[in-house]
Amino acid sequence: MPTLTEETAVTQKTRELCDAIVSDPEFQASQQRIEAFMADEKARGQYESVVTKGQVLQEKQQKSQPLDGAEIAAFEAERDALLNNAVARGYMEAQDRMHAIQHSIQKQISKTLELGRVPSEEDLAECCNSHGGCGCHSH
Repeated sequence: MPTLTEETAVTQKTRELCDAIVSDPEFQASQQRIEAFMADEKARGQYESVVTKGQVLQEKQQKSQPLDGAEIAAFEAERDALLNNAVARGYMEAQDRMHAIQHSIQKQISKTLELGRVPSEEDLAECCNSHGGCGCHSH
């Protein structure tokens, strides 16, 4: 068994994949959007407030508690303001893109391990077997 310091073909290709990811212009643009968001205190505050209020509403709904129209309206107004903030919107789009990349990679690797071969487009379109073994439903 190779040690952590030995580079196998798989670790070499994994490093190449990581290099390809960070070199991709779309990935770099997403990183810049995330960095811009992290540097914008107002956008971060708006985002955190919307997430917190959304969680409170969701918890109330899960507990079958009545939702107050005023609190729903306040949440929707804050959410609309957040979506109108270009930096926050860029952050959310970048996060979605990053998750899509991660999901795609995980799906292909999981399917490869499941099948014992490189999956075809058809294999990937089939997604998961009845056991959910390919990782398609991990998010």
